[in-house]
Amino acid sequence: MKVLLIAGPNLNILGQRQPEIYGTQTLAEIEELVRKRAEEWGVSIRPYHSNHEGAIIDFIQQEGGADGLIINPGALSHYGYALRDAIEAFAGGKMEVHLSNVHARESFRQNLVTAPVMDGVVCGLGWRGYLAALDALVPMLQERAQKQVKP
Repeated sequence: MKVLLIAGPNLNILGQRQPEIYGTQTLAEIEELVRKRAEEWGVSIRPYHSNHEGAIIDFIQQEGGADGLIINPGALSHYGYALRDAIEAFAGGKMEVHLSNVHARESFRQNLVTAPVMDGVVCGLGWRGYLAALDALVPMLQERAQKQVKP
């Protein structure tokens, strides 16, 4: 089983950017934590980061055969309709992660245009949200695979 781990704009500066909101862990540290948890599940992780919506869309389309994706779209979740369409077209399981509780922040952050095409959204748990997303996604994918095998 293969899961894409996608980080959107400005997540490459985690650990430096507003640590009181986004935490002190770097993106590389988060990716490593997810990779270790994925190994426990017997799942491979394909991490990807871009500050550009089109590049993220290209990546999702190129990796369309993956079983699932976990994405923190960053600010693209508030206005990225092209990204939303690419995620909707992705056939695998989909989880959205936000480090902060977007619902307790500025009003523009509370509107997630990507959320309606996700299987689940995790927000406000900091780096732990990525593990929670993986721990929910993998059993969901396993259940889907079992249902497809049954006549």
